[in-house]
Amino acid sequence: MEYLLHILILIGIYIIVGISLNLVAGYTGLISVAHAAFYGIGAYTAALLSLNFGINFTVAIPIAIVVSALFGFLIGFPSLRIRDDFFVIATFGFQVIIFQIMNNWMELTHGPLGLPGIPQPKLFGYRFTSHVDFLLLTLVFAVLVFFIARRLVQSPFGNVLRAIREDEIFAQSLGKNVNYYKVMVFSIGAGLVAIGGALYAYYITFIDPTSFTVPESIFMLSIVIVGGAGRLSGSIIGAILLVSIPELLRFLGMPSSVAANMRQILYGGLLVAFMMFRPQGIWGEFSFRRE
Repeated sequence: MEYLLHILILIGIYIIVGISLNLVAGYTGLISVAHAAFYGIGAYTAALLSLNFGINFTVAIPIAIVVSALFGFLIGFPSLRIRDDFFVIATFGFQVIIFQIMNNWMELTHGPLGLPGIPQPKLFGYRFTSHVDFLLLTLVFAVLVFFIARRLVQSPFGNVLRAIREDEIFAQSLGKNVNYYKVMVFSIGAGLVAIGGALYAYYITFIDPTSFTVPESIFMLSIVIVGGAGRLSGSIIGAILLVSIPELLRFLGMPSSVAANMRQILYGGLLVAFMMFRPQGIWGEFSFRRE
């Protein structure tokens, strides 16, 4: 039962991650491979605030959102002036830089040793210690992120994002400041994924740089592509599938090292298959493959 609850908690966290990246990649058409970096910034910010200053998660998570969104703005402002493949390369570079900072700034992050003993969330004196408690907490944040994102994409702001995705030059011809909208949605996506990162840190109570690598960014992008780009519900479908299906490999009697490699092969195979045969994903409205 606890194992099932563990999987459901991870699904909830990755629903938050998928929705935040869908705003950037699915609704705006900006393929970023730096989302794990913002996820890690959120995790480390919340963890350090709780460990070093005893700050409650109700304060630490909003601070993590602001810090990650600020990084999103600082990176997005220069990077989003370039387009397509060059933007992917720029986000890849940022992902590598953040990983190296996490891995080498021993005084702050403890490098490869990680941050153990992260305190579990506490609200009005009640500590979230059980899997059921944390699942409910995760679902509350997942629902909150979903409604924030839905409100955003159904607003005039969301209409501009779709216009940029379909034809950036046309959006500019309508008098829209394309760079402003791209920087804003990139910052919003970075801020929202920080919630998932913070929840992950509080749930596992230990983080290290290996949780925030380039393959993790690819996995996050896979959630959007497989579930469906341009639909928030697609992120939910993608998170459920990509988190739960690989766990079935554990029941095939494979060694853990082999199972880990098989998961990577599975993610890669799904990406190739969907890009070839259903590029809009299971429940998406946007295709990353251009004819």
